[in-house]
Amino acid sequence: MTFKSFLSDRFGRIILQGIFVLTAVLFLLATGTDPGVAGLLLIAVFVCFGLTLTYDYRKSSKRFKELNAVMEGLNEKYLFAECAPPSKDASEQALFALFRRSGKSMVEAVSEAQAAGREYREYVESWVHEIKTPITAAALICRNISGESRDKLLRELGQIEAHVERALFYARAESPEKDCIIRQCSLNRIVSEAVKNHQSLLIGQGMRIETEGPGSGEDGLMVYTDAKWAAFIIGQILQNAARYHGDEPVITLTAKTLGKQTRLSIKDNGIGIPAHELPRVFDRGFTGKNGRTRGGSTGMGLYLCRKLSAFLQIDFNITSTEGAGTEVSLTFPAKENLTKL
Repeated sequence: MTFKSFLSDRFGRIILQGIFVLTAVLFLLATGTDPGVAGLLLIAVFVCFGLTLTYDYRKSSKRFKELNAVMEGLNEKYLFAECAPPSKDASEQALFALFRRSGKSMVEAVSEAQAAGREYREYVESWVHEIKTPITAAALICRNISGESRDKLLRELGQIEAHVERALFYARAESPEKDCIIRQCSLNRIVSEAVKNHQSLLIGQGMRIETEGPGSGEDGLMVYTDAKWAAFIIGQILQNAARYHGDEPVITLTAKTLGKQTRLSIKDNGIGIPAHELPRVFDRGFTGKNGRTRGGSTGMGLYLCRKLSAFLQIDFNITSTEGAGTEVSLTFPAKENLTKL
């Protein structure tokens, strides 16, 4: 609070006090009081007013700094009214009483909203686990069917399962720390799991998978992440590559070390993404021209990938050329740079 703003708040009062003092001086002069005496009285009154204003300003400024320090020191800012030092000023006490009532109402509303959100997430997770049973049963039934119909049914069941899995991770993304466990994992195994989860879609679209880079042995390169979440992220990228494929579709997975970090690049030769849409591909619900043309896009895949990658501290980048393909790079952090290990 500046002295200028302080005076501005009291401008009307100062004007009224000035009018009162001038009226009193004119009255004294009219009744025969010596002009010198009236002048001294005028000066004395104005000096008293000035000192009173200065005292009020210093007192208000000190109180404001005290309250501001309390606010800055709070993690939960909405508790400010509860934690503020008590005031001797009656109007400020009444004002803070209103603040406390408002804060209590807000906390109750937020608590109710959080409880409702928690119940909804728990319901979604329960529903996902329950719906997986009939999906698995339907896949087993398909084994007794031969020919092209079986392959089509398996592909559609695979898509249903992918949507169900996406719903589960969307629900968990609101509180990822409850389900995520970051540890040393084999990148080869994570990629293999992602490919296996979506093999029906990849085979149905005629996708060819090629791998490059270091990865000798069963485990190959090791990364620090949550294997289940990382497999989900890679799976979403594979789904996009299969959905927006071109002629003779190929997905190339390349792993390489960058100092203590590890980068996985997933490149396809599909239809690519228009340059003007590339900055928006991580927006929730954004489908773009390709999604509207080919259908089946929800606009949630890359949104979830970016959100989960941020929690896992994976650097997620995407580049694309329309008509030439898309490349997504996942840079896994070094162990010493992790804050959630």
